[in-house]
Formats: sequence, C-alpha cells, structure tokens
Amino acid sequence: MPALSRRSALIGAGALGVALGAGLGPVLAARPLRLVTLKFGTVNWLLDTVAAEGLDVREGVTLQRTQLASTQALTVALQANDADLVVSDWTWAMRRRADGEKVQFAPYSSALGALVVGKDSTINALADLKGKKLGVAGGPLDKSWLLLRARAHDLVGGDIATMLEPVFGAPPLLSEQLRLGRIDAVLTYWQFAARLDAEGFRKLTDVTQLMGELGVTPPPPLVGFVWREELANTEPKALSGFFRAVDAANQILKSSDAAWDRLKPAMQVSSDAEFTRLREYFRAGVPGPWTEAQLASSKKLYELLADLGGADVVGANPRFDPALFWSPKA
Repeated sequence: MPALSRRSALIGAGALGVALGAGLGPVLAARPLRLVTLKFGTVNWLLDTVAAEGLDVREGVTLQRTQLASTQALTVALQANDADLVVSDWTWAMRRRADGEKVQFAPYSSALGALVVGKDSTINALADLKGKKLGVAGGPLDKSWLLLRARAHDLVGGDIATMLEPVFGAPPLLSEQLRLGRIDAVLTYWQFAARLDAEGFRKLTDVTQLMGELGVTPPPPLVGFVWREELANTEPKALSGFFRAVDAANQILKSSDAAWDRLKPAMQVSSDAEFTRLREYFRAGVPGPWTEAQLASSKKLYELLADLGGADVVGANPRFDPALFWSPKA
C-alpha cells in the first residue's frame, strides 16, 4: 500500500475506534476504494487535498491510491479489475458502455485545453493558422483537434487540417518546440497552457470557447472518475462519501491559498508566475453541480464528435446513454 494510503488507513482506523467508543463519528467502508491515477496527473493535487484535510476520514472512506505512467495503463487496470476507480473522460467511458461494459462516470474538473501562440506571433484568429505549423497534443483523433477543425471550417472555407501542418506529439515536447520557435502554435492540455501562459505566451482560444461557438452550451465537464457500475451497488455509501470528499476538496482549492501553498512542492513549478497560473486555471475548472442542461450539452457534444471522428472516436456501436452519468442516491 502506498505511504499516503497507509496514512489514510491509520487515521481512519483511529477514527473508527473513537466512533465505536463514543457512539459518534463516521463508520468506515468495509474495504478501501482502489483509486488509480496518472503519476503526474493534476487530479493528485485534488486527492492530496482530500488526504491533508482529512476529508476521506470525515466521510468514512479509505482510499488505496496507486499511480501509473500512462493513460492506457489506467484503462487496463479498470478492465482487469485491478482498480475500482480511474481517471478518464466520459467520451471514452461512453464508448466502453456502448460496447457492453457497464461503467459510470462523475466529473471532477471542467478545465479543458487551449490554443497557445508564440510570444511575438501575428496569429490573431483561427484563419491566421493557414500555412503555419500547429502542435497538437495527442493524435489526429484528439477531441480538441476535432473541435478546432469543426469551428475553423466555416471561418476558412474548408478543413483547416489541409491548410496547415499539424505536428502531433506529447504536451511537454510540443511546449518545448513552441519555445524554440519550431512550431507556430500549440493546441495543448490546460496545465501545459497555463505554464506557457506564465512564460508570456498568448492564449488565442480554448476548448470551452470552441464548444460554445459550436453551440455546445453550457460546455460540459469532460474529465472525471470512471468505475464499474457494480461498485455503485456494492459500495454505495463509500462511493457517495468519496465524491462528497472530492467536492469538498475542490471547494477548498477554489478558495484557500494556504491549501495551494501546501501543494506547491509537488507541482514542479519553475516560478511564482507559473504557480499562480496553474492555480488560476485549476480554479476556473472547478465544476458546479451536474444538471440536465449539462446532460443535454453532453449529448450534443457526443453527436458532434460522432460526426467528426466516426467509429474511430465513438466506436462501432455509437449510442449516447444518460445512465453513464452518476448521481448519488437520495
């Protein structure tokens, strides 16, 4: 068990002893929730806050945390039943559900990627990307790239992918290419955009704005936790308690600078400006309650991605299933 999980378990055991002795306090879940995340994922800032603030103990939940090196490793862990919850986006989860895997999803962040241009760039609109080199984090089927192409289509009179040179790659590599002037702009994940912003690079637009311009409003959160539906049946109290702890941690990070000062050593920032931008971008992505309006906009986004990316994005049996999106039972 990781050190942080051992700490949570020991604290939880102490809380349980007090509860039994005094007849008060939380009753811990029958077993730990196995939570698997990316080693350098920003979700760890949220989960570290859950532990540091004792929110898991307060909710009677024990977390067994494991960090892996790749997104693919996370999905394999879930499918192999080596994890109870992993972090992914709901479009991936929807594809799994359409293929017969009964998974569910709940968001923890609405922070999305951004299009960033060079410090002295003359690019002021999407049409100005014509003839330029654009770094794209991920690959040709990256959702942000598909949405950028969709939004640019009417502005440039065709597919902008044929009018510029896309350079696909990992976000850190693309950031460095932009710094060196080897690409003209980069469409990247929010945390890398925040770091570039702190260095003086300029955000031209972001994925939230692109979705709004494409009529997907309110822009739905994409990133969250995914788990097998049976977990909600076997451990409903633990699952609900976990998400109460996550929501509370998000609210703390949204308002408390002290909580961020505690996280700073783990954030690997190179300047105070970078630290501040990461905090600002994270706070802007703290989601509100999941609503029927967001469910409707998620359906519209799914249909748009199905049209743009086809089976390569949504699978051979595309179907939008509202049951994917979890909400606590009353």
